[in-house]
Amino acid sequence: MQIPDNLREALEAGGEMACFAMVIDEVAGIVIKATDSDIKRAICVDSRQGYDESMSENLLIPVEQKDVALYEDNITAVRADDGRVYVSIRHMCRALGLDENGQRQRMRRHAVLGRGLGVCKIHTPGGAQETAVLRVDLVPLWLSGVRASMVSEEIRPKLVQFQEQAAAVLWEAFQDGRLSADSDFDELLAQASPDAVEAYQVALAVVKLARQQIVMEARLDDYGRRLDNIEASLGDPDRYVSKEQAARISQGVRAIGHVLSKRSGRSEYGAVYGELYRSFDTSSYRELPASQYEQAMKWLNAWYQRLTNSDIPF
Repeated sequence: MQIPDNLREALEAGGEMACFAMVIDEVAGIVIKATDSDIKRAICVDSRQGYDESMSENLLIPVEQKDVALYEDNITAVRADDGRVYVSIRHMCRALGLDENGQRQRMRRHAVLGRGLGVCKIHTPGGAQETAVLRVDLVPLWLSGVRASMVSEEIRPKLVQFQEQAAAVLWEAFQDGRLSADSDFDELLAQASPDAVEAYQVALAVVKLARQQIVMEARLDDYGRRLDNIEASLGDPDRYVSKEQAARISQGVRAIGHVLSKRSGRSEYGAVYGELYRSFDTSSYRELPASQYEQAMKWLNAWYQRLTNSDIPF
């Protein structure tokens, strides 16, 4: 079977992920065909945003903007006047610790990614700002070219999550259950029979209701686990001493250490703590089981009595 030139080029440039992205475009019938009549070119010059005179990309008009919670990051995405969803390159790079200018240059050089780049104004706390954006269905292709060595170790798990799920999450944020980006669908829907339209609308409502139920159940399960952990901790006789109890233990150690230091002429506080830890098999007085608190206080008081013939003064 002969591989089309565009698929071959994508495969060589970005591997299987690139080829997959192009196959999706071919099947859905949404491969971009750039013509003078349907793409507006613009040069954005804004030193604050890192643009320069060489930056020439599709000028898009946003019709809807959303801040999408992507794990612990908020990523700005927009639906543009061409009906497609785009994501802010700046926000994606910031979340992954990547250099925005370098990544944008790489996208412009890429045969596939370059056609999915655009510039649009997004609303920020500081006002509207022109920002470079990338079509969300091309996000997996872009991130497939980001090597793990390009990000810090703590970011690498996030990179994998973004590679696998970012495009779907960003796309879904603008959908009502639609599974296709076919720009002809609205026209087909208008021509469909009333029964078909009603069935479609009912299906959308069922999808939204099911999704909401799944999210709610997941949250309830999470809250339930947290509550179980709290209850288990409160009912556990071996939970750690409280802050007040830890403070009293520390006072007892300091009282004994003070007496021993006066006798030896050197600091003995560490030695007292060390003996406490060995006697109660703990690495910190704050991690002493609450069930051993009274025993520890008696042990400290007995030591202080042997030194001073009196109880520890509290």
